[in-house]
Order: sequence, then C-alpha cells, then structure tokens
Amino acid sequence: MRFRFLYLSIALLLTLNVCVDGQKRTQSPKPKVKSASVQKPKEIGSTAVVMDETLSVLRVKPSLFADSVQRMRRGRKVQILGVTEADGVKFYRVSAPPNNSGWVQADAVFGKFRDGDDARLARLVQASNGFDQIELASSFFELYPQSQFRPALLLLYGYLLEETAAKLSKDAGSRLDRREMAASAAPMHSYYLNFVMLDRYRKLGIVFLFNSANRTFHYDGASWKEVLQKFPAASESAEAQKRLDSLKEKMERGAANKAS
Repeated sequence: MRFRFLYLSIALLLTLNVCVDGQKRTQSPKPKVKSASVQKPKEIGSTAVVMDETLSVLRVKPSLFADSVQRMRRGRKVQILGVTEADGVKFYRVSAPPNNSGWVQADAVFGKFRDGDDARLARLVQASNGFDQIELASSFFELYPQSQFRPALLLLYGYLLEETAAKLSKDAGSRLDRREMAASAAPMHSYYLNFVMLDRYRKLGIVFLFNSANRTFHYDGASWKEVLQKFPAASESAEAQKRLDSLKEKMERGAANKAS
C-alpha cells in the first residue's frame, strides 16, 4: 500500500508539471498597450488567503529585512492594497483583519485573482507531509472547486486519510483505557468516536467510520465519492471506485464478524 501511495504521489507531481508546462507553452504573448497613464495592478482590491506559512511574515515595509508585525497563520484572509518589488521578490501591501496591515511576500498567499495559483497550490500540497498536507489539500478544495487538478488531489486526499485512519486506530488502541471503558455504561464505540485525536480532522469536515469488530477507523470515502459524482470521465474515477468497493467490503466484513 505504501508503494502504491508513493507511486501515485510521483505520478501526480509529473502530471502537474506537464500540465503547467503545457499551459505556459500555449499562452501567447500579450500585445503591449501603449498608454500615457500607469495601469493599476490587477491584484489590488482582491482577497487572498495565506497558505505558505514559511513565507507569511507580515512586515512594516516591503523588504525581507524589515521588522515583522506577525507571522500570519494558514487560512488567514487578507485584502491586497498595493504591489511592489524589493529584495528580488514581489510584495503585497495588505490589510489583515481585525486590525493589522503591512507587507507580505506575494508567494505566501493564493487566490482566484492570479493565473496559475491552483497549480502552484497543488504542487505545495504534493511537496508537504503529515497534517499540513491534509490541511493544504482541504484549503485547495475550498479555493478551487473547478480546477483541473481537483480529481487527482481528491484521490490523493483519500489515500492520505485512509493511512491516517490506520494510525488513529493504533493510537486509540494504545491510549484508551480498557478498564475505564469496561467500568462505564457507555458503549465502547462511543469512546473511540470521541477520541481526542479526531478533533482536528473534524474541524476540516473529515469523517472517520469505526469498525467495532476489530476496533479500527476508516475514512468515509467522501473524496472518492466526489470523483465519481463530479468527474466520472476522469482517469481517477476507476481507482476511486476500487477504493469505495474496498471500504464497503471492510465495513461489511466487520459487521458480519461482530454478528457472529
């Protein structure tokens, strides 16, 4: 399973690179428009979302050497008020509600106002790991519902969460006190479904099922279902169906074992 996951990740990265390169090759140069006045940068007035926390320092001036106001967290929405370049990078002057403002490196934020940001965020998802990767993928789905990269990321997302389910099962098995569960009148499955390590996944809208027969969690397959419902012609749909069939078999087998 791990080998298949790595293979899928590499294949996804290659697909993204090919798609992005193809987009660049097919874009024709825009004709230069002569104007006596300086045109306002198109980003001004747009809303952007902080995604890359490594670059998300809000600064008092547009410089990598300027004092910082704060490091903005992933998911923070800002409004772009100005654009300039310094120290080899582009900076956006932004307002960051409720009461901050300053300059942030343009690469730290993403949005619909800039061409290619969905491809850039897809590459960032691919290069990340752990919970950060899951959180970034969730943000991608919220920002880019119509992106051409969505089916591939939905499939990857499901793989990541099924791996996560296996880890959660192991952690719950070692951390939940069986004597406490036995002494309580509460059903055993309720202890597992209230397991504290599920909290941060619930905040992202992720649902894990619980197989009482062998005390294991399983991802509910929502991302695979979306591939089939919204992208039935995509190459990822066949694999999504396989994953859903496997999930159904596991849950039915667990129910049968419990009944016997």
